[in-house]
Parts: sequence; structure tokens; C-alpha cells
Amino acid sequence: MVVCPSCGAENPERARFCLECGAALGASAPRTLGERKHVTVLFADVVGSTALGERLDPETLRAVLARYFAAARSIVESHGGTIEKFIGDAVMAVFGVPQVHEDDALRAVRAALGLRQAINELNEQLTTERGLRIEFRLGVNTGEVVAGGADGGATLVTGDAVNVAARLEQAAGAGEVLIGEATFRLVRDFVRAEPAVPIAAKGKSEPVAAYQLFDLVAHYEARIAGREPSQ
Repeated sequence: MVVCPSCGAENPERARFCLECGAALGASAPRTLGERKHVTVLFADVVGSTALGERLDPETLRAVLARYFAAARSIVESHGGTIEKFIGDAVMAVFGVPQVHEDDALRAVRAALGLRQAINELNEQLTTERGLRIEFRLGVNTGEVVAGGADGGATLVTGDAVNVAARLEQAAGAGEVLIGEATFRLVRDFVRAEPAVPIAAKGKSEPVAAYQLFDLVAHYEARIAGREPSQ
């Protein structure tokens, strides 16, 4: 298998271009050699970024996205996660690589809720400053991946859990957070979430179960107020 250096999708050896995103696959593209890990993956994306780009000049758009990316990095890292990549206007983060925590799934959903709040606060500022808002959506999924070194020393995480996280994000409505079934099982005692319509994801033989995440349950939120889990 050849791993796409752009989106991380797995492709057959004969492929010259990524079957998922169309990026060129060179002979030096990293392979799926690495260590199996159980992780939680978070995807966040701006909805309608093409239309937003038409309204703003490139420098303004870049400045807006830079604030969004800075908020994402700060929140993910404060919960013990790792930003794996920024792809256009999307963010991919991993909880469980390189450092494993027993509550990585909970850390990921807390980061998703924190990022949702941060974007809402950013929108208040953008409305005042520029008369605009950015819409967003998030997906979180837990499962086994292969984690290994990519070119340049970065960590590359691949596997079905990554693909499902991306599909959950793509199926979410504006402002929504969708989490996968494995994630829900790990965090259900700590969050308010409800079943969503199963997702007919490309390449999956069965619809993917999804849950819409609303917030933390009140007693847990009160318990952690003002502090982070030990890292």
C-alpha cells in the first residue's frame, strides 16, 4: 500500500494519484509501516469555505483561518492531543499518539466541544470586526490505526478509524459535532448525545452509526471546571 502524503488515504501500489483526494503519489510516498495504536481522531472543517473565499480577499481569508487554526491547536494540545495536519481549511487531530491516555476519547470530545465554543467566540469577534461568520462542523471517531513516521519526521496516522472520522465530519450539519459508535461507548456516561441518522459512507458495506454530541453532563462538567485531566 501507498499512503497519500496529502490526506493519508491508503492506495494500491500501482496508483499514481490518490484515489481519495487526487494528489500525486510519488515513488517516495510513505508506506503504511508503523505501529498499531488505538486512538481517537478529530476532524474539524469550515462549511462553505469556497463561498467565503469569494467574499473575502486572500489576505483577509488567510488571517481569519489563521485565527481558527490557532484556536484549534491551542485547544487540542491543552487536552493532550496532537495536530496531525491542516488540510486547506480542515483540521485533523489525534488523541493517543504519541502519548497514550486512558481517557483519550473523552479528551477528544472535550476538545471538540471546546473548539465549538472557541469558534462561536471567534464569530462574535468577526461579526463586530468584519460583519461575517464562519460555519463549521466536527467529527470524532475511535479505533485502531497504524501510526508511523512520514517524510520530514512527522507522525502519519492511517486506517479505517481516520476515514470514518472524516465521514462523520462531512455528514455533520453546520455547528454540529458527530461522534462514532466506539467513541460514544467510551464517553456516554460523561456527555449528552443522541443517535443521529446513520451515515451511508463511501466504501463502507453498512451505514455508519453516529451520535450528535451536545455537551458534557452537568455533574461531570462541574467536577472538571477550572482544571484539565492529568497528562
